[in-house]
Amino acid sequence: MGSWFTIEGSPFPLGVTYLPGEDAYNFTLYSKSASLVKLLLFVEEVYEKPVISFDLDPLVHKSQRVWHCRLKRCQMAGAQYYAFQVQHSSDVLSDLCHIDSEKLLLDPYAKEIFFPPEFSRSAASRPGSNMGKAPLGYILPNHGEFDWQGDRMVAHEHDLVVYEMHVRGFTRNPNSSVDKEIRGTFAGVVDKIPYLKELGITAVELMPVHQFDPQAGDYWGYMPLNFFSPHKSFAADQCPAGAILEFKTMVRELHKASIEVILDVAFSHTTEEGLSGPTYHLKGIDASTYYLVQEDPQVPFLNYSGTGNTLRTDHPAVQRMIMDSLRYWVKEMHVDGFRFDLASIFTRRSDGSVGEAPIFSDIATDPDLAHVRLIAEPWDAQGLYQLGRDFPGRTWLQWNGGFRDDVRRFVKGDEAMVGALMQRLYGSDNLFPDDLLNACHPYQSVNYITSHDGFTLYDLVSYNDKHNMANGHNNGDGNTVNYSWNSGWEGDAQVPAEVLARRKQQAKNFFMLLLLANGTPMFVAGDEFLQTQGGNNNPYNQDNPTTWLDWSRLELMAAHFEFVRKAIAFRKRHPSLGRSRFWRDDVTWYGSKGFVDWGPASHSLAFCLKGESQGDRDIYVMINSYWESIDFHFMEPGPWFRIVDTSLESPQDFLPEDHIEEIQHPHYDVCSRSVAVFLR
Repeated sequence: MGSWFTIEGSPFPLGVTYLPGEDAYNFTLYSKSASLVKLLLFVEEVYEKPVISFDLDPLVHKSQRVWHCRLKRCQMAGAQYYAFQVQHSSDVLSDLCHIDSEKLLLDPYAKEIFFPPEFSRSAASRPGSNMGKAPLGYILPNHGEFDWQGDRMVAHEHDLVVYEMHVRGFTRNPNSSVDKEIRGTFAGVVDKIPYLKELGITAVELMPVHQFDPQAGDYWGYMPLNFFSPHKSFAADQCPAGAILEFKTMVRELHKASIEVILDVAFSHTTEEGLSGPTYHLKGIDASTYYLVQEDPQVPFLNYSGTGNTLRTDHPAVQRMIMDSLRYWVKEMHVDGFRFDLASIFTRRSDGSVGEAPIFSDIATDPDLAHVRLIAEPWDAQGLYQLGRDFPGRTWLQWNGGFRDDVRRFVKGDEAMVGALMQRLYGSDNLFPDDLLNACHPYQSVNYITSHDGFTLYDLVSYNDKHNMANGHNNGDGNTVNYSWNSGWEGDAQVPAEVLARRKQQAKNFFMLLLLANGTPMFVAGDEFLQTQGGNNNPYNQDNPTTWLDWSRLELMAAHFEFVRKAIAFRKRHPSLGRSRFWRDDVTWYGSKGFVDWGPASHSLAFCLKGESQGDRDIYVMINSYWESIDFHFMEPGPWFRIVDTSLESPQDFLPEDHIEEIQHPHYDVCSRSVAVFLR
């Protein structure tokens, strides 16, 4: 007689696992509320009828709340794909959630997903069977070990510069100089690694690469279908396991270039939306386990994500799924970190209230995640805002929306912003205090001016208002408060030469302040050559040239690219700027001619940062957001050598450090709306 597990299947690990010793596959599925689970296997080109249908007997194939079975490959009739059907005991929540036992359900742990030719989101959204139209999990062949070629995790400190990138949009444009066959793919990213090295960034933060619904109108990817599989259309290799192998190759090659790989993950919700949304997996498997629900027949799904549903992250099964996903991407795919979308949702209890979140301690104590970079978007879509010390992930980095807004307002010319700018440059110690109790670090502040969400840098200095009509919501979507200024001319039609020059200068000011600030700098791909989205500040559904990087601007805006490249190199050369600790006594703040001018009409600030404690040179910075030039006096003895002046044309705007010019006078005229940097 065979072992128990050989006959009944094993409840661990979840998903499908190949067992070479038995030449068999083990299938598992978690469902608390299921009364019957059926495994269905399919062969190539026959998706309307399973080749094998296997009923799991709860007296044989169930352990606690996990259903499981084991099939030898010779018993599977050559099947390549699989799915489940689940029936439930009738209860109030199942009825409220409109559970449909006829739906074909995707394994939440599937490592790669297949969409049949007749795949249909609408079929999953209406009552009845969606056989032949539902996504299926691949039964992946055993390919052996991937050749990682000695790959090791990359870790940067003061030289960390994060580049937020959409995999498809990065190289999809025909002018990307990438071969047609690999445009918009993981392989396309590999092709552009020499460009990334030239630019100087040291980490890519990939917008969601978890598989999402190709029919959801979700270009950004923030409506995930699955948390374990790479998005199939991001792979040039469409063979089974092709997306996995191509993703691994991308990670390996980025690591060779000393570039970290950070994944943007949305564990707050899924693409199943609310009551009227499709049933792909979690709804049909166990809605009240996986989602926050309530006894309201009109709105059974609580919605703190703004997408129709919210994952129930205080449930052990959901916590386990999230932890298994994180470990999979770290151990199997070698990623270096994660940026958690709407991370504050982790603190939502089952009733929607806010409380303790065990998953933070789970992550903190997991040895596989001990050295992984963790970044939070520390809010949710329903007003919960936990930026800084209020966020329960005490050691996590956080997107600092305060930095974005305050620097935008200062550069724009708003009044009474000098104090706010000072705090942001210093590292936002009001949010991340280094007092005895908290002992925070300035690098926990992810400083950014732009991200995927909002205007690009060029649009920030070119539009006062959003222009989102193309999104199909009558311009009602997207942020209404952007703290932008069009530099005196709305949009890009017939722009006067002086306005365009002002825009370029303002863009340099933004980049310079971003890279001078203590903290972790991040910017969105394309800002280095002033990519435009035509004033669209929410192009989540625009899979077209609006969001594809326009590589012709690399030549058109060559001077700006060169400035950005030099600014990044300057940041990396001077560890005094990005420190583990706040600048403290090494920095002295000044106004244009003495003490800081705190008045509401003040638009100028200067500081001297001493570098001796970091083995670095001293840096003096003069900042003028006023519309007239200001004569700044050096408040520290020289000699001082000018390296940056954003008011000058390239290449004089950023000089090589071995050719910087000594200032012969004790003062320097800083032109309107410009930044000047000096070295001692």
